[in-house]
Parts: sequence; structure tokens; C-alpha cells
Amino acid sequence: MGGVDVWPVVHSERKALAVDLAPLTEEKWSTQSLCPQWTVRQVVAHMSGTAQITPATFFPKLIGSGFNFERLQAKGIAANLGTSGADTLSHFEAIVASEKRPPGPKDTILGETIIHAEDIRRALGIAHKYPPDAVVELADFFKGSNMIIGTKNRINGLRLNASDTEWSHGSGPEVSGPMLSLLMAMTGRKPVLQDLAGDGVATLRERP
Repeated sequence: MGGVDVWPVVHSERKALAVDLAPLTEEKWSTQSLCPQWTVRQVVAHMSGTAQITPATFFPKLIGSGFNFERLQAKGIAANLGTSGADTLSHFEAIVASEKRPPGPKDTILGETIIHAEDIRRALGIAHKYPPDAVVELADFFKGSNMIIGTKNRINGLRLNASDTEWSHGSGPEVSGPMLSLLMAMTGRKPVLQDLAGDGVATLRERP
């Protein structure tokens, strides 16, 4: 854990995502992302909002949102959406080099960057190769945690095996496939289950 130098990876991945987003039409910006409640544009606005929060500002913002985390996220999205996809991208480009983050381990901002970037790219049909060590580190980070995302409960009683790197976790019915797809499935992204094989896939499909 903690082997990845987080900020260089975060900055590089934000820059790469901004390049991929630049050609999008307004119609493409409205594409449903892998986050069921958000479009591509809303995910990008959410990423911009998160990159403006610090431990000092997080709790006042949470209190101002009535201790409702979803309301806090909605405010961040609204503040960074603008009136067009170009506006949303401009807000995102402004935070590419930001090192602000909410309280918690640095791997949370790494996950925020890589997982949401794939939420966007997967929905748009854009292929991208993420740093393999960062993807593995995130899988190791989330596997034992139910914080917000609920990964620990989701994968309980399953054996996860990566087909493209030496990584595995757990015991029980098998779920195997590419490391990135396993990470996305661990964090609740149902569309990636088509990339995976094994008796445990049906269990993942049934779990929230």
C-alpha cells in the first residue's frame, strides 16, 4: 500500500482526460456515465469540485449541506457545470494541477481520478491505459473498505483473480478478468461485468 507517488499520477491522468474530452460535442457530454446518477458532464464537474475541497473546508461544506454527502456532491457539481460542455471542461482544466483533496488517505483522490476517468471513457468508448501499479494499489486500497463505496461487502466471499497481472484476493466463487475491470466491478460499476468470467460474476451482478 502507498507505493505509488499519487500526485504525479493524478496530474498526468487529469491531463490525459482533458485531452480526450476536448473534442466532445454537446450530445456526447450528455452521455450517461458508468455512475448511474450522473452524465459524463456531471462526473467531470464532480471531479472539479472534489479537487477544490480541503480538510479545512470539507466539514463546513458538509455541515452546510445538512450532513448529506449527496447534497454536498450536488453543490460541487452545480458550481462547476457551467452552461456548456466547454464550460465544464474549462473548470476541469483549471484543477488539473491541484493538490487539494478532502480528508482521508491520498489513495482516495487517486481512486477519484482513475475510477471516474474510466466511468467517463467507458461510456464514450474511449480506450486508455492507466498505470498498472496505480490500478493494483487502488484494488488493494478498496478491497478492505466499506467507506462510501462499500467494496468490502460487495466482494465478500468471492475470489478475484486478475488475468493481466499478478493480483488476487479472497476465497470462494471466482471472478476473473482484466485488473481495471476488476477494480471497476469492485466499486460497483455493473457494465464492466461483461469483461469478467467465473461463477462469482452472477453474485456481483446481484449485489448493489
